[in-house]
Amino acid sequence: MDTQKSTQVKITTADPSALGLFGLAMVTFVASSQKLGLTEGLSFILPWAFFLGGIAQLFAAVQDSKHNNIFGTTAFGAFGLFWFGVGMSWLIQLGAFGDKLASDADPKQLGFAFIGYLIFSIFMTIGAMETHKVLFSIFVMIDFLFIGLSLSSFGIMYEATHMLAAISEMLIALLSFYGAAAIVLNTHFGRVVLPIGKPFGIFKK
Repeated sequence: MDTQKSTQVKITTADPSALGLFGLAMVTFVASSQKLGLTEGLSFILPWAFFLGGIAQLFAAVQDSKHNNIFGTTAFGAFGLFWFGVGMSWLIQLGAFGDKLASDADPKQLGFAFIGYLIFSIFMTIGAMETHKVLFSIFVMIDFLFIGLSLSSFGIMYEATHMLAAISEMLIALLSFYGAAAIVLNTHFGRVVLPIGKPFGIFKK
């Protein structure tokens, strides 16, 4: 009797980092324009917060988990949920859920949330040292963003700390655009088109 050997097809998923970074780039690009005074209001930031900052990064987190990448899964997942939280906070502030919730909003509570994310971002910055230098630079700017957001939420040197957050957020956007482009083009062409820098090699040899 002839035996048929079954062939196993290995299912692979593409690296989702480019999509995650593009989502981060888009939402921070639009949001920083408001902080810098180039645009006004929050209404047209909301779609980018939910779809690019939120859904795109959460999708990247799920895909990264298939690669058994704890760093990417945690980073994209946490920041995707961050933008959902911020988006909901803006909706409350704008009165989407009624005047009672809007009038009851205390910006210092957002300040504590930003401090929590600053703590998260600091230890993720250490982890990013062993990925590549573009990602490390993005996390350094995220650290400065949360420092600015935390201090401005508590009214500490508001003008200076608000501007620190605004500039840091714009730099996050530009670095993330570059990172997304580098991952796509380097992978697509199979060679280094845009360099992203080697890991520091301090914790991993």
